[in-house]
Amino acid sequence: MNAFERFVSESPVAELFGAQAILTAMLGFEAALARAQASCGLIPAEAAEVIASACKLEGFDVEAILRRSGDAGSLAIPLVQALTAKVQAVSPDAARHVHWGSTSQDVIDTALVLQTRKALRLIDEELAGLIAALLRIAEAHAATPVLARTMMQAAQVTSLGWKAIGWVSPLIRCREHLHTQARQSLALQLGGAIGTLAAYGPAAQPLARALAQSLSLHWSGCNWHTQRDEWMRLAAEIAVLTGALGKLATDLALMAQTEVGELAEPTAPGRGTSTALPHKRNPVAAMIALAAAHRAPGRVANLFAAMTAEHERGLGNWQAELAEWPGLFISAEASVRNLRLAFEGLEIHAGRMRANIGALQGLIFAEELVHCLAREMGRPKARAWVDRLCAEALDGRGSLPERLAEAAQCEPELVGPALLEQAMAVFSVERAVEPARDRVREALPGLRERHEALWAGAGDTRGVSPA
Repeated sequence: MNAFERFVSESPVAELFGAQAILTAMLGFEAALARAQASCGLIPAEAAEVIASACKLEGFDVEAILRRSGDAGSLAIPLVQALTAKVQAVSPDAARHVHWGSTSQDVIDTALVLQTRKALRLIDEELAGLIAALLRIAEAHAATPVLARTMMQAAQVTSLGWKAIGWVSPLIRCREHLHTQARQSLALQLGGAIGTLAAYGPAAQPLARALAQSLSLHWSGCNWHTQRDEWMRLAAEIAVLTGALGKLATDLALMAQTEVGELAEPTAPGRGTSTALPHKRNPVAAMIALAAAHRAPGRVANLFAAMTAEHERGLGNWQAELAEWPGLFISAEASVRNLRLAFEGLEIHAGRMRANIGALQGLIFAEELVHCLAREMGRPKARAWVDRLCAEALDGRGSLPERLAEAAQCEPELVGPALLEQAMAVFSVERAVEPARDRVREALPGLRERHEALWAGAGDTRGVSPA
């Protein structure tokens, strides 16, 4: 990982895809394969135990294996050679059965699946925490008024709670889709040289099922050496998640701007500081999430481009996929973890939200004012009347309520006392926030139920939870 990569995607997931972790997972596959073969009568049980006992990373020269993998064209080849030598030193007979009937892609892909499952668990835990924080904000601030902005311009009054519902809803959907897709994508890879499992004869399917069960992986019934569709769907779901997190980060960053000041990330020593400006509090969590969101489309494009494998094993494209895959999960975990920390300690400045509404001098109530006046004077006339009042307010001739009151005095035949009273009620912030408050109260129970159902379903050993 280069220096610039690290500060935007530092994550424990990086260790899961490091050399030692991948080699350990590959050895785990070899141990499970040997034991499954023994259970199906394909190799002697004694040989399987010798092989399994040798499948511990201690005693392997990791750097030598990595160096030799370049010339071999595969990480599996030098590893299997080293494993065979280690077993040979204990039992020459058992050494004949190392990696028997399998191929490099079986061990590499399955190891990547095992490590991806661990990465998904970390992402899932952080995502659950972020969702819980957003649901708490939605409930606590269901009626906290804040400006809704469309096309970067002030529009109407909404509530912070309703904004939080808009942030959390796609995250719950992403978590649901990830759980579902993981059950399909986290699959055993076992096909042998060309995918036919020819070396195992009639025992092929029983062996595959036994091996999949021992590793707590899905078995689709055949290998997927060059059938990367389900695998790529998992990558796509992670990319969609990073996009949803990027939207959340964008709103956080915009609302934390100095001149807006409605939200702020929590402070910590050394976090978000500037080398030149002591007063600055840079939104680091938003920055990391946005970096992930910007990079995910390119990563997924590279992964999708690698789907064009030749015949029964890809040349270059599979290898490109292997190199690209970890980065997507590393940056996704960094994104969700930093946003979880930000929203768990989020500083909410409700007074500033109210002040920003007030600074617009009633103009954001113009649409509701048209609706109110139209009941008496018709929509065309009401719209023209309010357009003129807004123009006067924008010209610095007073707030919209002030312009309305003065216009009513000048044209009492259009706006009498009763209509004026109704029209002035339009400018109540408390009244304006009621629809958003009601939508929050309608949406929260269903979202909570779905969130809790995801926790309840976390025991699926083929999904993202611990086996």
